[in-house]
This record gives sequence, C-alpha cells and structure tokens, in this order.
Amino acid sequence: MIDIRLLRENPDLVAQNSKNKGYDIDVNTLVALDEERRVLQQQVDELREKRNAISSQMKSGKPDQALIDEGRQIKSVLIEQENKLSDVENRFFDLFKKVPNIAAEDVPYGASEDENVVAKTVGEKPEFDFEPRNHFDIAEQRDWIDKERAAKVSGARFAYLKGELVKLQLAITNYVIDVLSDEDKIKEIVADAGLDVSVKPFTPILPPLMIRTELYDAMDRLEPRDDRYKIEDEDLWLQGSAEHVLGSMHADEIFEEKQLPLRYIGYATSFRREAGTYGKDMEGILRMHQFDKLEMESFSVGDDGINEHLLFVAIQEYLLRSLGLHYEVMQKCTGDIGKPNARGVDMNVWLPGQGKFRETHTADYMTDYQSRRLKTRVRRESGDLELVHTNDATAFALGRIMIAIIENGQNADGVVNIPGVLQPYLGGREVL
Repeated sequence: MIDIRLLRENPDLVAQNSKNKGYDIDVNTLVALDEERRVLQQQVDELREKRNAISSQMKSGKPDQALIDEGRQIKSVLIEQENKLSDVENRFFDLFKKVPNIAAEDVPYGASEDENVVAKTVGEKPEFDFEPRNHFDIAEQRDWIDKERAAKVSGARFAYLKGELVKLQLAITNYVIDVLSDEDKIKEIVADAGLDVSVKPFTPILPPLMIRTELYDAMDRLEPRDDRYKIEDEDLWLQGSAEHVLGSMHADEIFEEKQLPLRYIGYATSFRREAGTYGKDMEGILRMHQFDKLEMESFSVGDDGINEHLLFVAIQEYLLRSLGLHYEVMQKCTGDIGKPNARGVDMNVWLPGQGKFRETHTADYMTDYQSRRLKTRVRRESGDLELVHTNDATAFALGRIMIAIIENGQNADGVVNIPGVLQPYLGGREVL
C-alpha cells in the first residue's frame, strides 16, 4: 500500500496517479472513510478510557447503582461504536488496497504497452544465408520438445523438454548463479554501469513453490486471480514467479541496516493460467502454463532503492550481451508498469524466426509499497525503524532465453551454435 499520509496530504496526486495507471479509484470516498474512521477511533478510545476508569472505581470499593448503570451504558455504546469502526475500517482498507503505487517522475505517460518508450537498442540483427526458422520447428526436428505427449498428460500449454535442451537449461542456470554469486563480477557490472551501489553478491535460493493467500495478497501479486492456480481445499496457491515467494519470505521481520542490501537469485518452476491468451503464441514454448525462471530479488534501505533497480537492469543487459543477443531496453509507461510498481523496465530480444522483438525480461521497483503490508522493516544506524524497499527482476526466463539462443544461433541444418560463455558448462561443446 501507499503511505496513508500521502492520501491525506495530497489526494489529488493519488487520484491523478491512479488514473494515469488505469485504475478507477474513488479518492473522495477514500478520504471521507479515512476521516470517519479516525473520528470513530477517537470516540472508541475515549469510551475505553471511561470504561477503564469506572472499572477501577468499582475495584476500590462497593460501587453505587449509578456507577453500575453508567458502566453498562458505556459498555453498550462502546460495542456499538466498535462495530461501526470495524465496518468503516474494512471498507476503507478494501478500497485503500486498490490504490496503485505512485509512479516515479521519469515514468512516461501512456495507457498501454504500446506506448512504452525504447530507451536504447543494443547489437545488430544476425544475418543468415537461409530463411531463419521458428525455434519450435528446429526443436521438433531435433526432438527437443514434445508438446503432443504433454497435452495427453497435462493439457495444452505444457511441454516435455528433452535431451540437449535440458542440458542447455541447466548450463544457463549454472552460468547465471556463478555470475550473480561472484562479488568480482558484480563489481565489474557496477563499474561498467557507473553506479554508486553495493557490490554485495546474490545468495542462490530454491524457494517453496506455494504461497499462502495472505502473503500473496500482501505482495500485491495475487491478482488477477484468474491467472493463478489455487490448491483445492488449501490456503495455498502455486506461485507465478519466484519473486512472489522471495519477496514475502521476510514478512514481519526487522533487518539491521548493515545486513542490507540483501540480494537473492531464486530458481523456481512457476505456474500461470495465461487467462485471456487463448490462441496466442500456442506454437513452441513461448507462453506456457508451467515455466522455469531465474529471478532476482533485493531488500534495501529506501535511499538505495532506485540504484538497486538500475543495478538489476545493468545485470540483465550484461547477461544478454554475454550471449551475443540483439535487444532493446524499454522504459514502461504508467499504464503498463503495474499496480505495485513505481518504475519498470523491459528487455525485448530479437527473434529472427519470428522476425520481431519479444519480451524476455522485466525489472520492477516497488519502493516500500510491498513492505508496508508485509511489515518488513530495517533498523537504521540512527535507531529509526523504516520500511525496506524491494526490487525484483528477471535474470532469465529459461524457456524464452532458450528460444532466443535457438533462433539466433541456428544453422541451415538445424544445428545451433552455443554462446561462448555457456560452452564451459556443456563440456566445451560449440554446438547443440
């Protein structure tokens, strides 16, 4: 959630920001409910003080009937006011939770992803002396993907990955973990990006794949629920990306400032219904119900939050450049950054088999929006308690990056060139 003081002090900003992000929030009603609950809270507090005072008088000696009658009346009124307060608070917080995070000042205005801004383009499109093919054509020819049998077992949008593709996925995973857990490599990336940020490496994490409703909602990643998988008769959901279970793991905890930044690189098999995408990208493994991702997550003091975000973007670029891929960096507009995000960046990689750029990465900066409901705080060296700032970003969505490697490294005979940085993880081989 946003800071309630912002709602009270600048409701016009909250209203305009909500509109810019595409959320229809009745801020006037929200402000009125906040005022009503504060008045009721004051009344309830005063009644409780009177009740406690009468209770003390009764304990000091035999109470007279007038005092007993007054105590009963106060108790009756208190119950009524507490019920009113509970109702108003529920209505207020149900609406307040719908208010999106405030977009950073440099986020471009726009209604949808069509209005995202290309910040830069890196590399060149590969040239072929043959007509480049789609990754799925190559993978079927090489017996790397079996969707027909997966459909028999699990339904549409599932796949068996086989043989060389499995080895490639494991190579990519080990490569990313080696890079991100190496302080010298982080130092190199920080220096190249010209950032003033810690060079602390990432801790590899294999997280649980399920998350309780309360924490999923507190992360503000539960909605839209139609896109999530609920475990029947359990208060559990299959997570839709590793950051859902990484960002929530320190709920109700207090860090010491010297512990931050805390950075994780998590590997998880993730699940999404892909509701509303029927008929889109059905060929191959671009848009699946089950997919594997390497996801970065960090917790930092507020002063360092934006630089953590920029570091994550720099890491994404480093990884893409290391694979020799042609990509573009997109600054997401207000209508596309998402409800909990203050700023967002996408990376789109050129896929020659499809003849267009496709999204492979996203980097999200949430400020203290998530940590407010998660109650994840930091004790500063001054002794003050503050909410942490959170960042998450894709290291690699493994299916999508393998698509990029296959389509960009393809040869006419279906053999695929292996990027140099991955060859040591595949026994020194140069092709698949």
